[in-house]
Amino acid sequence: MGCIKVWASYIAMVVVQFAYGGSNILIKIALNKGLSQLVFMVYRHLIAMLLLGPLAYFLERKQRPSLSLPTMIKIFLISSLGTTIHLNVYYLGLDYTSPTVGSSLSNVVPGFTFIMAVLLRLEKLKLESAKGRAKVSGTLICIGGALIFTFWKGGYLFKGFTRSPLINIDDESRGSTHGSMHHKENWIKGSLLILTGNTAFSASLILQALVSNVFPVPLSLNTLICFFASLQSTVLALILDRESTSWRLGWDVQLLTIVYCGVVISALVYFLQTWCINAKGPVFTAMFSPLQLVIVGIFSTIVFDEQLHLGGLIGAIFIVAGLYLVLWGKSSDNPLQRKVENNDKNSLDPETLEISVANQPSSISTNSSEKL
Repeated sequence: MGCIKVWASYIAMVVVQFAYGGSNILIKIALNKGLSQLVFMVYRHLIAMLLLGPLAYFLERKQRPSLSLPTMIKIFLISSLGTTIHLNVYYLGLDYTSPTVGSSLSNVVPGFTFIMAVLLRLEKLKLESAKGRAKVSGTLICIGGALIFTFWKGGYLFKGFTRSPLINIDDESRGSTHGSMHHKENWIKGSLLILTGNTAFSASLILQALVSNVFPVPLSLNTLICFFASLQSTVLALILDRESTSWRLGWDVQLLTIVYCGVVISALVYFLQTWCINAKGPVFTAMFSPLQLVIVGIFSTIVFDEQLHLGGLIGAIFIVAGLYLVLWGKSSDNPLQRKVENNDKNSLDPETLEISVANQPSSISTNSSEKL
């Protein structure tokens, strides 16, 4: 039993990263099959809301504070930035590129969040300390890696393990209207869209950290985020996608993707991730994020016949190295001490900032802020 307890958190985080990798792969296949990303957003978050709502009602009813209008407006903005804008732009970028690109560029979120926190004076730069310098240098390395990944492809290291893909996600006739994901123009366009989506997500994490100080009930917060996301996506879908056939679902990969993301990501992954954060801390949880890149990269190379580029590999190495530097710098932050020193409802909870890498685009937004 003792051995199981020691390894349980490690096994749980490996399962989480496999689940996130699976969602990226399924979403890419479903988009290629013609799934409307707006309709997908509506269905996915409706399922998540129906799953999280009852849990939030029964588990948090005693500690849930009253919801003021300003807080409700902030939650609406969190949903707009972190879910509706972020995921729609991300999925559009994914349609131009591949799951490997999406998994790689998602690791820049902690660096982007750190920059925003510094610019908004919610995070102090302490360049006199080694860990303070690690945060800055790690952020710069992440950004440099993202630029290399986006704008320099380089030559092929190898062209995949199979003569033809087992699952074709790079065929114009099968759903995607953007042509080959290996074309340089599509690679750059898709990467920039994914980075834009991640920027919106980083901004939502800043706002979410502030809201969690006055509304410290994560299940209720995420239920409201899912509610607003489904509402916003419904309005956008009715305006931009008026085809009634887009709303019809059959027993195929599109339905599987919606149910998988709504149930596995929003329920199972949420539980495992929250449990690991409580047991081991947010930095431990975030350290497993690059594993998703490895999982997706290997799968895409074998099944999708994805071609590995030199620039992509070098950029990914820089991004992951920068990520671990930022995490090492953040590991010295003490959320409880920070709250005692500031005792200010507008202060940023660094624990929420630290786990930003764990909130991949395939997941709903989560936070682990301690209750005030």
